[in-house]
Amino acid sequence: MVAETQSPSAALVKDTTTRDFRQDVIAESMSQPVLVDFWAPWCGPCRQLTPIIEKTVKAAQGRVRLVKLNIDDHPEIPGQLGIQSIPAVIAFQKGQPVDGFVGVLPESQVKSFIERLVGPLGGADALLDEADARAAAGDVSGAAEIYAAVLAQTPESTRAIGALARLHVTLGDLEGAQRFLDMVPADKTNDPHISAARAALELAAQAEGLGDVRELEQRVAASPDDHQARFDLALALNGRNRREEAALQLIELVRRDRGWNDDSARKQLLQFFEAWGPTDPASVLGRRRLSSVLFS
Repeated sequence: MVAETQSPSAALVKDTTTRDFRQDVIAESMSQPVLVDFWAPWCGPCRQLTPIIEKTVKAAQGRVRLVKLNIDDHPEIPGQLGIQSIPAVIAFQKGQPVDGFVGVLPESQVKSFIERLVGPLGGADALLDEADARAAAGDVSGAAEIYAAVLAQTPESTRAIGALARLHVTLGDLEGAQRFLDMVPADKTNDPHISAARAALELAAQAEGLGDVRELEQRVAASPDDHQARFDLALALNGRNRREEAALQLIELVRRDRGWNDDSARKQLLQFFEAWGPTDPASVLGRRRLSSVLFS
């Protein structure tokens, strides 16, 4: 699994004690940043900061947590950390304090503080755009964390479900991908994001039993009209994320014999385009080249 869904938003903000500090802060910060708000009931500025920081933490949709510690009831931890003035907020990551501030900050500065830890905040679409960018850059773990955070807040987000399924396909975890697709509500099984993820899973499953790419390339080189070998080569190339090469092999097959096996090459290309998405460079190239072959 590359990601698990986060706890409900209510769990994003909680009170802690000296006894629970290690679990609530140190242990939790191993998987995501945890902010500790040191406060006291008599502290007026603390009451000003609380709604600001709680709002901003919830806007991060599970990528950061807030733990509040009353220093009057539990003075040991703030004493150990040298907290001399409140409100004080310390960010913990991987079990260690990494950043912090003292006093009341405006919402914009609190947001900037959190963004230094987790990246840009925003609505679900903005978060998903960021996750898509991370996935495209190869940051699978970072992308998965954001997709899972969105899914925790919006369990029926087909965009998040589809993206997580495709990440599992990319990692070769086809069972994991299927588990995410099984989460899709019955009335959303034809959603484009789900259809694309399902197509990617089907293609990966097809590629699993095709053998070595080099062997298939040798077969095609030795016999260019071995259409089945070329078709299998395209599937195998796609299974190794060599998308443009896969598309070009199928286009060459269409050029040589469009009607082969009931137009299988063109139909397979369309499944590729669905799995890759319309803006993928391989889809753009493939559609252009296919049009040239079909309409020349």
